[in-house]
Amino acid sequence: MSRATGVDVITGEGLAETLTGAEVIIDVASWHSSDQEAATEFFRTSARNLMEVGQQAGVARIVAASIIGVDNATAGFVAAKKVHEELLLSGPLPVRILRAAQFHEFVGQILDWQQGDVAYVPALPTQLVACRTVAEELVDLATDPGTPAPGTPIPEIAGPRKETMAEAAQLLGARRGIKVVGVDGAGIPDAEIALDGGFLPSPHAKLAGPTFQEWLDTQP
Repeated sequence: MSRATGVDVITGEGLAETLTGAEVIIDVASWHSSDQEAATEFFRTSARNLMEVGQQAGVARIVAASIIGVDNATAGFVAAKKVHEELLLSGPLPVRILRAAQFHEFVGQILDWQQGDVAYVPALPTQLVACRTVAEELVDLATDPGTPAPGTPIPEIAGPRKETMAEAAQLLGARRGIKVVGVDGAGIPDAEIALDGGFLPSPHAKLAGPTFQEWLDTQP
């Protein structure tokens, strides 16, 4: 369900009709900017609506996508996702969360935002993962009838290779004819935390391919 199909998790339009008969909600709805206040309000409203309408519709549980390192966030979009997790976990329906690394697809968005022949991309460490890989893991969580044992850490999924965002962007930039310059991330929320590895996967994370280069080689 999405706004394109006439369903809006913020206004509630079409939500009750769509959730009728649903057993599980997989929540991957997101906000379009890094503004913390606006993103927090979006997640607060979407969590409330999905919980209330989902409970009325008889939904058994919610599975939600989140971000690796969210516990370390103090500002920006990731801090808003931290609030999102807390709101979901405090609601009336059981919730299972999957924390993911940044998507391969995000690299292209960074280049698109700058719209020029030169792009400045933060040289911050990441472990990029394919969006499809995350989607498959979310489906596995949604269809798994088991319940995690108390104290089980929130599952994480990341790609198999540690690299910087600038390095990945340089690979894509070479294909697009864009020069990518790595910068220190100044002005980006929690850049110092990211530089120290605060948004890299934990030891218990599942690592799954393809790597960014392998994924890029399959793109038209």
